[in-house]
Amino acid sequence: MDSWRSIKEWLDSQKKGTVVYVAFGSEAKPSQIELTEIALGLELSGLPFFWVLKTRLGSSDTESVVLPNGFEERVKGHGVVWDSWVPQLKILAHDSVGGFLTHAGWSSVVEALSFERALILFTFLADQGLNARFLEERQIGYPIPRNESDGSVTRQSVAESLRLVMVEEKGRVYREKAKEMRPIFGDKEIQERYVNNLLNYLKEHRPVKHLKSKGITI
Repeated sequence: MDSWRSIKEWLDSQKKGTVVYVAFGSEAKPSQIELTEIALGLELSGLPFFWVLKTRLGSSDTESVVLPNGFEERVKGHGVVWDSWVPQLKILAHDSVGGFLTHAGWSSVVEALSFERALILFTFLADQGLNARFLEERQIGYPIPRNESDGSVTRQSVAESLRLVMVEEKGRVYREKAKEMRPIFGDKEIQERYVNNLLNYLKEHRPVKHLKSKGITI
């Protein structure tokens, strides 16, 4: 069966703006502990979700990760775990999707905001952390809190962050900001100006030698 057709059928069955789309890009993979807490946090939140999860990133990746025992059975009906490529833009454009749990890679951020999707941030790499801080300071995205001593996250913090951004009144600012950003990322000139602001921000927080003016991977 065509993968998009089956994905769309599931998305069509969900209420408008309720689904959390979860994807962490092609280069980052959560550790087994992180994956377990993310999975149980998604379950605990009670929100419908569509999670793109590759257990391995490629042939050179020898470590696989596994979902908690019984997880997929427990979330059946309101949660989907998809282990192959998906048309991300089509998913983000679907009316049932309201938020995006993302690694804060810049291309993913731009795609999400182009469709007014609220951002919940879970970063893995240093650059992603700077992106997340930039977005957090402007109340465009909400980073899932980590333990200050060891960087760990808990299922409770994952669930609370998801519900804050997706449904709670005190998280309305993130939903409204996502709507405000659409004109910015739909206008090339304004988008370039915004990216320049991000580059200036990054210059203040890391050595300039790591930056490239063109083709930057953020």
